[in-house]
Amino acid sequence: MGLKSCTMESLDQTINSYLDVWLGPRDPRVKGWLLLDNYIPTFIFSVLYLLIVWIGPKYMQNKQPFSCRGILVVYNVGLTLLSLYMFYELVTGVWEGGYNFFCQDTHSGGEADMKIVRVLWWYYFSKLIEFMDTFFFILRKNHYQITVLHVYHHASMLNIWWFVMNWVPCGHSYFGATLNSFIHVLMYSYYGLSAIPAMRPYLWWKKYITQGQLIQFVLTIFQTSCGVVWPCAFPMGWLYFQISYMISLIILFTNFYIQTYKKKASSRRKEYQNGSTAAVNGYTNSFSSLENNVKQRKQRKD
Repeated sequence: MGLKSCTMESLDQTINSYLDVWLGPRDPRVKGWLLLDNYIPTFIFSVLYLLIVWIGPKYMQNKQPFSCRGILVVYNVGLTLLSLYMFYELVTGVWEGGYNFFCQDTHSGGEADMKIVRVLWWYYFSKLIEFMDTFFFILRKNHYQITVLHVYHHASMLNIWWFVMNWVPCGHSYFGATLNSFIHVLMYSYYGLSAIPAMRPYLWWKKYITQGQLIQFVLTIFQTSCGVVWPCAFPMGWLYFQISYMISLIILFTNFYIQTYKKKASSRRKEYQNGSTAAVNGYTNSFSSLENNVKQRKQRKD
């Protein structure tokens, strides 16, 4: 046990020393905070997540799906409230610190900076909680929802925000997290309500959540680019990385939006025009099935 402990400490020190050389000194304000001192726990959580994504569907292949209805409602309500709390605290913290929209460093906001740091730690931790999104898909055998976009987004965000929290835990980092928290209020409230069958007919805004996410990425690129054009003491490398990551999300989310909404709408129109029994409204379905029954009776009489 002692040897293993020494080995882990040595590995931690080696990784930390490399990170300090590559990225410079860490922000001392987060020293000793849960999960932030060493990268290994965050990395292990991410590897376990990817293993479950790979093994989980195989394990569930010959098993009945779990309903998870009650726990899904609780889970989504909890994340809705956490997202609402983070959005409120970030907005008020930015206001109290007099943050500059175009570029904000990490040390000039006074006590408001620490407020932002504390909230952004919860934002980082929420990315670990959100791994449960995928686990619920696996348990309910909704494997079609475990897309490349879904896994990439979930696995990458936890790791990215570990680095953000250690080097740039406030200042210009606030903007994307604020928008994302607002979008998550809408998204998790939708998922919470959709877990209740009686509410599903009244839920119409799923498509607009994806549109909101795309707008969020575009606005984040614009605000991050402001820091490049009108620089301050915020590290330039982080801004370039943020822009690159947002572009990757725009590409993946745009592809998802086209595949999910545009192509489905086009196929429904074709089915309607061809008189398919899968046409959109119930009247057409009923009429088509009635027509099929008449044809079957005629065939039996012959």
